[in-house]
Amino acid sequence: MDLATIIGLVLGFGAIVGGAALEGLHMKALLQPTAALIVLGGTFGAAFVSFPLPAVIKAFKDAPKAFFMPKEKHENIIKDMIGYAAKARRNGLISLEQEAQTIKDPFTKKGISLVVDGIDPQKLREALEIEIESYEEHEKVSAEFFESAGGYAPTIGIIGAVLGLIHVMSNLSDTSKLGAGIAVAFVATIYGLMTANLVCIPFGTKLKHRIKDELLRRQMIIEGLISIQNGENPHFIEQKLRAFIPDHGPEKK
Repeated sequence: MDLATIIGLVLGFGAIVGGAALEGLHMKALLQPTAALIVLGGTFGAAFVSFPLPAVIKAFKDAPKAFFMPKEKHENIIKDMIGYAAKARRNGLISLEQEAQTIKDPFTKKGISLVVDGIDPQKLREALEIEIESYEEHEKVSAEFFESAGGYAPTIGIIGAVLGLIHVMSNLSDTSKLGAGIAVAFVATIYGLMTANLVCIPFGTKLKHRIKDELLRRQMIIEGLISIQNGENPHFIEQKLRAFIPDHGPEKK
């Protein structure tokens, strides 16, 4: 579980609701189903128009990634590469063929298969980097979807506010309800801003971080495999791969 996402959402929504309560605003004033319908429906409707349906479906499937840390740890990659290097030095590169059958990660499995096949190191790098580029182009669409939705939400919120004001102006005969009606109208603006700045844009940014983590992981795998192919010492390989890891303290295993 990514506690940063949970803390951020709780802190963001809590600060707004708490601040409103301290100002004496009744919470019922913020609960407006009509405004929510306009903002959420309009926002994601515009986003649906902007992206093909497969990309939209993928974006919603990827949304939970914002709440969970990557399963593959950098330390695990280093450990695996050291193990592969030690085995290759003892028994030759062909001995890694058996390892390839048990590896679950498709990228690592493909890389080891190419190493066993005796592919030239430069060709190996080119083949795997092409796959990395393809992965990045495919995955970043989800982040772009949420960022686009975040761009639409404030404008849709304004539309909701204007619709509410139109309704108020059409009932000017009852002046006792003008203040409450105007207040309700502006709730749509709040919904639009909150949807954009607390949900959509942050989710898009977090998904970009997930992509960066995966790209780093794959670059480490490439360097590890090429080092194994060149017959480098496992200890040297470990030091080389550790240079990829940002110095943010030890990873949790």
